[in-house]
Amino acid sequence: MADWQEITGGITAPKGYRAAGITAGLKPSGLPDLALIVSDVEAIASGVFTTSQVKAACVDYCRQRLQAKPSASAILCNAGQANAATGSQGVKDAAESAELLAKELNISPESILLASTGVIGQRIKMDALRSGIPKLVASLSETGSDAAAGAIITTDLVTKSIALETTIGERPVRIGGIAKGSGMIHPNMATMLAFVTCDAAVSPHLWQQMLTRAADRSFNSITVDGDTSTNDSLIALANGQSRTPAITDVGAESEKLEAMLTAVCQHLAKAIARDGEGATCLVEVQVTGAHDEQAARQIAKTIAGSSLVKSAIFGRDPNWGRIAAAAGRAGIPFEQENLQIQLGDFLLLENGQPLPFDRTAASAYLKQTATGAYLQQDTVLISVNVGNGHGVSKAWGCDLSYDYVKINAEYTT
Repeated sequence: MADWQEITGGITAPKGYRAAGITAGLKPSGLPDLALIVSDVEAIASGVFTTSQVKAACVDYCRQRLQAKPSASAILCNAGQANAATGSQGVKDAAESAELLAKELNISPESILLASTGVIGQRIKMDALRSGIPKLVASLSETGSDAAAGAIITTDLVTKSIALETTIGERPVRIGGIAKGSGMIHPNMATMLAFVTCDAAVSPHLWQQMLTRAADRSFNSITVDGDTSTNDSLIALANGQSRTPAITDVGAESEKLEAMLTAVCQHLAKAIARDGEGATCLVEVQVTGAHDEQAARQIAKTIAGSSLVKSAIFGRDPNWGRIAAAAGRAGIPFEQENLQIQLGDFLLLENGQPLPFDRTAASAYLKQTATGAYLQQDTVLISVNVGNGHGVSKAWGCDLSYDYVKINAEYTT
């Protein structure tokens, strides 16, 4: 049983945080498009960013800031323009964004981290940003999480947020998070942004290690369409305002905090996969029996990312051959005679050999999960065992529908 409980409040549930989200005129739609998260005190900061060689200005900006100083007081995010592939002027726009906010907050620009999302090749609409920042700062609130979550989304159908609470040193410790993402989602980060706040005190090195592992077990284990983006950013702050003893070494307390951090990231990651462009269901793939966790994760991600598997699920076709083929091409050695595949409660393959099963009932299982609703029962469960190893991992994805092509064919037109 989890050693924490879910609470309300999202990104502002931990002590010492405020957030805001407004319409600044960055999006043509007129929807909210500028978000801000602020810690009342300088917080330890860590980040995980896109592995793409084509990176947005905000990604390089954040990497440089965190290398120079692993702490921050604020995260500013604009939606509408990715500010990627915008050259030296895009870099200047990012720096000016930080300077404008720093002046309004009366803090150093070095204490501000940036994120952007939107159309690649488009610069931030700086006139709108300049006039929007004072309004944004004035809107900061201890209950501003929902507003911030709504201001970072693009093609998302729903906002994504979570907050959890546990006890460390007999005092409550909280972690909150918000995220955006719906398409261009693939392991090694994706067109996704995620921001996490925590009120524990953690050493910078340990906080970065925790976040990196949590990212591997969450955001780096989801896929919608196989595309990795230019702007992917996961940024986490820990401000120590819970007044618990500082966590500086690996031990029971650090493991407890990391487990809760991973749970927050996994909730947000699954919410992104469930909200995949055109998706009708979430797909969860669990792989067991691999040599180690990394090998299991590679097989799980390959299955979840297979266009053939995703298409079969959309067509309500319990075609275990697609799953077996994806597992076999994952690049992880295993003995074919050890392969076992299960779809929900239906055991389809055992010891590398097909089993008789009720195809109509298995298809009906897929239809029942294809609700398109934002509920747990919309999850298709695929379980794969490849041997007797101790490696276990999960990956999450969604089905591939006609609407995915329509949404992306018309993205900029």
